[in-house]
Amino acid sequence: MKIYIDMDDVLCDYSSKIKEHKQKNPDNPFPQSLPGFFRSLAPMDGALAAVEQLRKNTNVEVYILTAPSTKNPLSYSEKRLWVEDKFGYEMTHNLIICSHKGLLKGDILIDDHASGRGQEIFEGKLFHFGTIECPDWETVLGKLSSELSSNSN
Repeated sequence: MKIYIDMDDVLCDYSSKIKEHKQKNPDNPFPQSLPGFFRSLAPMDGALAAVEQLRKNTNVEVYILTAPSTKNPLSYSEKRLWVEDKFGYEMTHNLIICSHKGLLKGDILIDDHASGRGQEIFEGKLFHFGTIECPDWETVLGKLSSELSSNSN
């Protein structure tokens, strides 16, 4: 099973950092354009442990699939460095930075948006993170376990 996991507001807390920067610097409408923004994002609760758990499963290929920030060309390198900081160098081989997520082939996409970056045409299942169906990583892992069980039968 091939699983793609979005970064912003799925693996790392993008929205809280945006809100924090806007409160401190209301004149900057694009805090994500600041150098260091993406690398400094805090992990979402349970995200790091969930990815490590998935990586240990031999029936799963885990990829991080994130869109770049057009407001910050440094987002490419900062996101790459964030992945290495949190998961180690080996996981950087599984980092995909792409503005159109519907171009990739896979079984599951875990994303906080259902559309806007090609999520709506992704060929597999979309786990819409942060919604009633997938509010947190504990729930997502439960749903993934069910998917893995049904695929092995």
